[in-house]
Amino acid sequence: FDPARVSYARLAEVLFGRLDDPTMLNRVGKDRGTQYRTGMYAHSDEQLLQAQEAYDKENSMWRTSGRPVMTEVKRADLFWPAEEEHQRYLAKGNGRC
Repeated sequence: FDPARVSYARLAEVLFGRLDDPTMLNRVGKDRGTQYRTGMYAHSDEQLLQAQEAYDKENSMWRTSGRPVMTEVKRADLFWPAEEEHQRYLAKGNGRC
């Protein structure tokens, strides 16, 4: 992403705005498995703080449902690109997660 155009904090907000149900573990729509977990992976302490703040805000909104938000928040590690069929996933899926 280009931090001159959008902040990491805003990206975190957008992520939660795009998820149908962030309380689902390892699931996106009908797809299930660990490869479908949602997460925010920070490259700096500042990003990690912003991701955790977005998570905490979203989790507080779901608290009354009794279902915690399952989105993973942690430091970025090794990056493995997705298979070709998963590239541009949002564009191929009509913009939905």
